[in-house]
This record gives sequence, structure tokens and C-alpha cells, in this order.
Amino acid sequence: MKDKLQQLRSRIDEIDRRLVRLLNDRTKYVLGIGKIKQATGGEIYAPDREESVFRRVIGQNDGPLTNDSLRAIYREIMSSALALEKPLIIAFLGPEATYSHIASVRKFGASVRYEPMPSIADVFTDVAKGRADYGVVPIENSTEGAVTHTYDMFVDSELKICAQILLPIRHSLMAACRRNEIKKLYSISQVFAQCRQWLQVNMPQVELVEVSSSTRAAEIAKQEPHTGALAGALAAEKYGLTIHDENIQDSSENVTRFLVIGRKYPARTGNDKTSIMFASQDRVGALHDSLEAFKKHKINLTKIESRPSKKKAWEYYFFADFTGHCDDPRVKKALAELAKHTMFVKILGSYPNVTG
Repeated sequence: MKDKLQQLRSRIDEIDRRLVRLLNDRTKYVLGIGKIKQATGGEIYAPDREESVFRRVIGQNDGPLTNDSLRAIYREIMSSALALEKPLIIAFLGPEATYSHIASVRKFGASVRYEPMPSIADVFTDVAKGRADYGVVPIENSTEGAVTHTYDMFVDSELKICAQILLPIRHSLMAACRRNEIKKLYSISQVFAQCRQWLQVNMPQVELVEVSSSTRAAEIAKQEPHTGALAGALAAEKYGLTIHDENIQDSSENVTRFLVIGRKYPARTGNDKTSIMFASQDRVGALHDSLEAFKKHKINLTKIESRPSKKKAWEYYFFADFTGHCDDPRVKKALAELAKHTMFVKILGSYPNVTG
């Protein structure tokens, strides 16, 4: 058995040597492509190419690695290559260890630089001024609804949506003390709302205190005796807290959608989503006529949200998502027809319609 074990380990060592050589060879080709992109003014990060790589390697996977594991491995391979092509800076709604931070790392990997921002507006500003290459902001939660401030920022911004991230939200109860010693819990209002039933059943006598972020909640729980926090596992890791209960959210389908914002949107992949904003004309049936363009050209409208214009009382902007890329012929026809029934149409971006 000892000889057999040594043989298997020797095979693994040999494969590792080949993997290191092949990974470095792959990176050299990536760096060559990066030089061409920089010379021609192209974007270093290409969500369309990224998605095609994921689809190709998963299509070649015969196991025993799962598709999710393979995707995570390639995420880090591409992250390290991105960092070598250009030191990328990703701005996100902070502080560190929040779900926005987790979503950012899930999209860009561990090798790029992350900058926490105090507000959604600051994320937009840093990307617009070139202090960050891309930004990550929340847009909606499956149980709590839209993040209206993100929608409002698109009204005057020229930035584009270039990718989306769908992050399952998993809340945990954490503390520096034992579970039965917790007398006060810190978190943000959204987390308390998403764990309402669990809290009523499991901690009905505990005082709930709202703070600015779930990371701040974990920080307080580390410092203040007999307190705990509701936050993500990354916050427990950051502050050295013990996780007493995991996945305590009331809904197992609790997902937050994040947007990656940049200066350009990517090319078509064949499975895309487009986001637009428009203002309908002030007449009876104007909104109905506007939306008819999507039905006529057989385009699936997946979401519509209204926001006050803040320029005139009872005047609204509409934000819509639909399947397809703005360079698709059918989409072009639908948008041209939509423009006839609206005061303006603004394309916020077309991007891969990924589910993770």
C-alpha cells in the first residue's frame, strides 16, 4: 500500500509540474492579447470572452470536478492574468466583508485590487473619473426589491452596465461569546427583515439594533460583550467570530443581483440581457404603446421599474430589462419603434445573461 501511495503522489507531482508550465504558457498568450488591447484602446476585462471561456471549459468537463468547481478554478486563473495585464481596481459599496465585497470577488477573483466606497454614488464617481476600472453595485434583491439609489444614479451617468452577478444571500449568526450569552444583535434593517421568522422562533427576547452595515455589526460584536451579529461568513472570518448558526434567512431563494459598471458594454455572446431607461410621452396609452414594441418583435421583457424624475412632479423614468443584445437586429428594430413613443431612450448596457 505504501508503494501504491507513493506512485499516486508521484503522478500528482508530475501533473503539477505540467500544470504550472501550461498555466504560465497560457498567461504569456493572455499578456500578448492584453498588449494588443491596450494599443488599440480596448478594454482589458472582456465579459463576453470570459463567458465563452467558462462555457467552453465546462462543456469539456467529464468530471469528477463539478462545473462550479471548475468555474471557480478558472475564475482565479483569469483573475491572476487580468492583474498581470493591468493592475485592475474594482470599487464596490463598502465596507469590506459585505455582500457587495463578496460579489466583487466572485466576479473578478482574488488577484485584483478592491476599494470599498462609502456610497453607491461614490462607486459611480470613482469609475467615471478613472480612479477605478470597474464598479460593483447592488440593483435588486429577490425578497426586498429594487435598490432605488442605483437606478437614480444611471439618470445622469454615462457609465455602462457590462456584467451582472447573481449572489445567493446566506446570513449567519455570529458572536465572540457563547450562543446562550447573546443579549443584543446588530445588523442592518434588510438582514433583520430577511431573517424575521428565524429571529422570532430562535431569539425572541434578544434586542435588535440597526447599524450601517453587516460588517460594522460584526465589528461591534467582536468588541462588545454579550452581543452578536447577523452577517455573511466573510465578516466572521474578518473579525474572528464564531458562527453559531448558518443559513438563517427565511427564504432559501434569497438572491441579490449586482451590476458591474464600466465605460463600455461588451460584445454579443448569443445569450445576453439589455437594460434601458426611457421616459414615456405625456398622453393616454403612451406607456402601453411603448411596451408594444417588445411584443411586436418577440422580445422578452423581464423587468420594468419606475422612478420619479425629480425634475417635475408626477413625472417618471422607466427602467426595463429584456433578453437580447442592443446590436441584435430585432432589438435594434424594437428600440427604434420604442423611440417613436417616448421622449428619450437610453441604453444602459448589454451584457452576458449569466445566472451566477
